[in-house]
Amino acid sequence: MKPEPQAERRSAGGCGPDAPRANDRFLSELGQKTVKISKDFVEEIAFLGETFIATGGALLRPASIRWPDVLHTMRRAGADGLPIVAMISFLMGLIIAFMSSLQLRQFGAYIYVADLVAIAIVRELAPIMTAILVAGRSGSAFAAEIGTMRVNEEVDALVTMGFDPMRFLVVPKVLAMIVVVPFLTLYADFFGILGGLAVGVVGLDLTVGSWMAESQKVLSIFSVVTSLVKSVVFALLISAVGCQRGFRARGGADAVGSAATSAVVTAIFLIIVTDSMFAVALQYLRQ
Repeated sequence: MKPEPQAERRSAGGCGPDAPRANDRFLSELGQKTVKISKDFVEEIAFLGETFIATGGALLRPASIRWPDVLHTMRRAGADGLPIVAMISFLMGLIIAFMSSLQLRQFGAYIYVADLVAIAIVRELAPIMTAILVAGRSGSAFAAEIGTMRVNEEVDALVTMGFDPMRFLVVPKVLAMIVVVPFLTLYADFFGILGGLAVGVVGLDLTVGSWMAESQKVLSIFSVVTSLVKSVVFALLISAVGCQRGFRARGGADAVGSAATSAVVTAIFLIIVTDSMFAVALQYLRQ
């Protein structure tokens, strides 16, 4: 009988020198990724603190704020984003109303579709979907803009000329986002409820008056205010993450693309985590 080769015996047994090397390589990569994520988190928190300080200092001296840049960012992040926010919110309200009506049909409780749509849109879906859309549109744009300036050494030129990059580049974007995102959230609330109303009137034989009365009855000032508070926090996260990723860009054009991608992914992750924290905290406050 022909003896089995040594290499085949090791492979078949799952042992040998290659297995420990593979395990060591996996643990090494896991440790490196953990350290990298921890460093990114610390850097993001530090940059967020610098953003708070720079924004607070600028508000104490309004003359130092570059208001034309603030208005330009508001137009680009707000006015230019109205069509996509309206379309997504309308379709989201339409889908929620249609799917919930299928479940409530067996109870004959079509009127409660208005309650479900209003609560879901105003409390959760409008703030988080608006923030995700703004992160994809404006957060990536902030990272690409500052990343390009970083790669072309324009940020270093600003420092050489005596300008503070935080106040010169970051503060206008933060102020614009804090103003724009809450208005976009209210805009999303309106179109989300309008999408549900379309299903209620066309498919459920409800009247416009009954739908709006039911929505008004189930909503409270507390729900609207907390939705706006969440949108302000999301706006701060989006602008801070986008600018911080732009300042980290090093290298060439590929670094700018990586910064934009990282800004969107990180912002969406932080938005979802923050929204989860808000959901738990607000539930206890409502009680």
